[in-house]
Amino acid sequence: MRTALTIAGSDCSGGAGIQADIKTMSALKVYGMSVITSVVAENTSRVLSLENVSVKMIEAQMDAIFEDINVDAVKVGLIYSREIVEAVARKLVLFGAKNIVVDPVMYSKDGTALLKEDAIEAFIKILLPISDIVTPNIPEAERICGQIIRTVSDMKEAAKTIVGMGAKAALVKGGHFEGDATDVFFDGAVYREFSHSRVKGSPHGTGCTLSSAIASFLARGYSAADAVKNAKNYITGAIENALDIGKGNGPTHHFYAFYPKKEERE
Repeated sequence: MRTALTIAGSDCSGGAGIQADIKTMSALKVYGMSVITSVVAENTSRVLSLENVSVKMIEAQMDAIFEDINVDAVKVGLIYSREIVEAVARKLVLFGAKNIVVDPVMYSKDGTALLKEDAIEAFIKILLPISDIVTPNIPEAERICGQIIRTVSDMKEAAKTIVGMGAKAALVKGGHFEGDATDVFFDGAVYREFSHSRVKGSPHGTGCTLSSAIASFLARGYSAADAVKNAKNYITGAIENALDIGKGNGPTHHFYAFYPKKEERE
């Protein structure tokens, strides 16, 4: 069985972070494993508190996985501090990790900062260059590239800039724009646009789910472009079938394909 490792924070409400990643990997028929970097007290409405796991424990978790189990793909999510960024990058290089998908988790939906300023600089300098696919949303891409993004052309330029920084490919997500949701993928040679009609609402954990879906398809042997295409189809279905749970933005439905259609579940 193919395997994928998520290195990210824990979301106690189950809709994002490690929990969303493991659900996604399981739904896509990949054996999911985890390295927890932070424990986040959050729900569908807000982030209440965040506490980092020690660098020593993060490294020990990575040692435990890589010394025993073959890892076909890695998804990196919340890595809050410079010390954590450096430790994760160092271990990924040490173990020769492949198919590394990095979701630069900088802000929560309520605006809470999830990546310290000095960690952003470390991310750009040492993690981005070892990444196979980086998946920033518009605000994250603007911060990484230092440029304003207002159009699809701007998204293409940002994707090109990120690849120029060392990543093998970039997927700039356009969910913050009005109208149809268009994402731009660039692998250093060819641009591809992925557009879907906007689904009403803004479910919890979409970025985590998409990046872990990409990692899952990479683990199964798909090319980068096909992994992104299939992951986009998966996340669209998960959003269309989002669950009415909590008082805020309910979570995406990771196992929608295994359940009756939404209207039949009411």
